[in-house]
Formats: sequence, C-alpha cells, structure tokens
Amino acid sequence: VQLQASGGGLVQAGGSLRLSCAASGSFSSINNMGWYRQAPGKQRELVAVIRSGGSTNYADSVKGRFTISRDNAKNTVYLQMNSLKPEDTAVYFCNVVVFVRPELLAYWGHGTLVTVSS
Repeated sequence: VQLQASGGGLVQAGGSLRLSCAASGSFSSINNMGWYRQAPGKQRELVAVIRSGGSTNYADSVKGRFTISRDNAKNTVYLQMNSLKPEDTAVYFCNVVVFVRPELLAYWGHGTLVTVSS
C-alpha cells in the first residue's frame, strides 16, 4: 500500500491550505483515514480522523478550523485547514488503516510540511 500526500506549503496566518492523501495498492477496503502532525521538538499528535462510516474526531486545537473528508471512490482523504495559526506549523502525516485479509494494517504517508507565518 502506498500513500501519496500533497498540499503542504507556506501560508500567512489566517490563510488556508488543503492537504490530500491518496492510497493505492492491494487491499480489500479502507477503514480509518487520518491526519497527524509533528512540530519541531514535539511528539506526533492526532489532528483528525474519519472512519469508514463518515464519523469524525478532531483535536481540540483544530476544531472549527479544520475539516477532514474522504472520497471513497478515489481512496483519498483530505484535510481542509482554514484560519491557520503559526502554531499549526508542523509536518503533517496521513495515516490509513486498510483491510488486507485477514487483518487490518496501518500505513503512514510521507510527511508534508505546513508552515504558517505570523
């Protein structure tokens, strides 16, 4: 399974970015899809997750500003980030859990850097 992430970049505070992560390879189905981030000197943290049924969870720090969505036909997860703050600066990683009979396996995409300038 390969994950191709894109959409990072440099943006001013208050701006927006949209991250995408497409999964490809051999699997029966996709379970959870999520985004994590890791800022310099900090541990990787969950930003948002969307389950196969469409339910979502967000970190408190991004609620109301970020929206996670998925396109099951394209095996792609998106993260729309609005009202960005300098503290959102981090490397963002997508994480996808797929069903490869008979088990669930988790994969990480390569990180994409988001830099928010003040």
